[in-house]
Amino acid sequence: MARHLLSATIFLLLITGVAQAAPEQGVQTKLLVKSTAAWNGREYEKFGGGRPELTVTRVTIPAHTRLPWHTHPMPSVGYILSGHITVEDQATGRKKIFKAGEAIPEQVNAAHRGTTDDEPVVIIVTYAGTAGQPLSEPIGP
Repeated sequence: MARHLLSATIFLLLITGVAQAAPEQGVQTKLLVKSTAAWNGREYEKFGGGRPELTVTRVTIPAHTRLPWHTHPMPSVGYILSGHITVEDQATGRKKIFKAGEAIPEQVNAAHRGTTDDEPVVIIVTYAGTAGQPLSEPIGP
């Protein structure tokens, strides 16, 4: 009896494991970004010390806009829904263009800005910070 019970238990565990591991029909997952560094290669450092808080925003930046220099005190990543944006690192002057369908692993505590040209850009940005932490901080006047 104990042997049959053990066999049945193992069988159920195997079936349950297979069912959980099998992908749902029609569901597709595409990894957009997984990084230990920002877009310009700057490594992320250990951060946080309070209660975690995730924030997701939809940002629309009009055409012909130059954002002010700013920093982010926590890791964040943007996903370009439409348009494109040129991101510039203040310390190095390095620039990179991000287009619709691309992800931007943002810098932490490093000044940067974004610029659009003839079309607006729409970005979904996810911030991984701590409760009450500002999402961005302006640099200079």
